[in-house]
Amino acid sequence: MDLAPITNLVKNELNQVDALIDSCLYSEIPLIPELAKHLIDSGGKRLRPLIALLSAKTFSYTGEGHIQLAASLELIHTATLLHDDVIDGSELRRGKKTANNLWGNSASVLVGDFLYSRAFQLISQINNAQVLTSLADATNTLSQAEILQLLSCHNANVDEAYCLKVIQGKTGVLFSIAAEQPAILTKRSQAEISAMAHYGTHLGIAFQLIDDALDYSGTSSQLGKNLGDDLAEGKPTLPLIYALQQANAEQAQLIREAITKGNQQHLTAILAILHSTLAIEYTHKLAQHHIQQALMHLNSIPDSTYRQALMQLANFVSKRSY
Repeated sequence: MDLAPITNLVKNELNQVDALIDSCLYSEIPLIPELAKHLIDSGGKRLRPLIALLSAKTFSYTGEGHIQLAASLELIHTATLLHDDVIDGSELRRGKKTANNLWGNSASVLVGDFLYSRAFQLISQINNAQVLTSLADATNTLSQAEILQLLSCHNANVDEAYCLKVIQGKTGVLFSIAAEQPAILTKRSQAEISAMAHYGTHLGIAFQLIDDALDYSGTSSQLGKNLGDDLAEGKPTLPLIYALQQANAEQAQLIREAITKGNQQHLTAILAILHSTLAIEYTHKLAQHHIQQALMHLNSIPDSTYRQALMQLANFVSKRSY
């Protein structure tokens, strides 16, 4: 499924967001824009800004705050990617060498911090206390989820509930804020604000579940990273967790050792186990459940071209292969 028909609805606004992000990267220290642009210009899907802009159009928002909101969310997302790549020791991101690979861990962490600060400079310009509080709470939740994920690495005893808690905090929260805050800016009812927040949360969870499935079922050229990277990092994502529950003793031991040691030595055998236990199918099925939950919450929002685009976006997430 192509995103173009959806993004074309807010093409002018997306261009404004890109221009604002570009201006936010300015610094007298050349390393900052050089490193940040390396990742920002590498072809990300800009889903969080897209959700924010479509949500703003859904509620007929007429100010400029949605542009600042969308840009701030992309800056925060980029900051987390810079930090994640340092933590994971990643070498590829979107098919390019990671910033930590090119400039080192220290530079990546510090530029990530710079982007966080820029995001809050932007969001403060909206001059809405509820919006600022929501974003501050969201980044705190995101940080805690990052720590939960760190604690789960190389732990083969992580269960599905723990996994979903990490996903909701790490990915779902920014999707939720993107959908919710335009409803806050337009002073919609609490029921509508809550519906948009739930739409974003479930969409974000589905997005990450599909991402986790693709790590074992996609291709390196499509993903822009190496197949099985999660296994190499010792991350017990849902496909592995489900396979552990369904596998025989010998298969389960192989998966446990791979998670504990964090290597791809037996990747081919583990891919076969994931296939035989239907772990990828189960992960997709759970993602579809969250897509349906997202759409259910969206049904309570008045119909419009932009609400329909948010529904189409959910379908894109559920069917994506990259």
